[in-house]
Amino acid sequence: MTPFTTLTALACPLDIDNIDTDQLIPARFMKRPRSQGYGDVLLYDLRRDEAGALRPDFPLNQPHWQGAQILIAGRNFGGGSSREAAVYALADHGIRCVIAPSLGDIFKGNAVNNGLLPLTLPEADCRRLAALVVQGDGRVTVDLAARQLRCGTAVFDFDIDPVWRMKLLNGWDDIGLTASHAGAIAAFQERDAVLRPWAQPRLQSKG
Repeated sequence: MTPFTTLTALACPLDIDNIDTDQLIPARFMKRPRSQGYGDVLLYDLRRDEAGALRPDFPLNQPHWQGAQILIAGRNFGGGSSREAAVYALADHGIRCVIAPSLGDIFKGNAVNNGLLPLTLPEADCRRLAALVVQGDGRVTVDLAARQLRCGTAVFDFDIDPVWRMKLLNGWDDIGLTASHAGAIAAFQERDAVLRPWAQPRLQSKG
């Protein structure tokens, strides 16, 4: 997984509350193999009309926001079901960071495990950041190491779970985090084999 350190990219304002995981990727598209990618079905029923044509007024469809890697969303983004495919759809579309006043708890964990940074800011700061993006060139710098967002001369500090921050900075999912402690795990196993030999697993002979 690609480490997330500092990202400077277009940030698309998506001022819609309660976008849940069912909207991020409708269930009917989850029969598709992961290898085919989910980027083209991200927010399908919001981005497209009944005929499947892109709605020109939807922010992600507008020419100015093409290539956006950051979303500035409304409250309760990513709530609803636990489907990890919602994060796949965002990542496959090129989104690397979602900023919102509140985010679904399971969504946040899934995001971190797939290298996508979920950030919460006070609602007033989200609105100010969105306004600055519209007024300026649309670019925001996300500095995870410094825990700061920068847009023009404006700076926004943010908090993030330290374990999630460490995982993202190193490009680790849960398995990668565990593997980072391989030395300590091996040392424990050696000590435990001496202290509790009776508790060690026995290898069955093939005879």
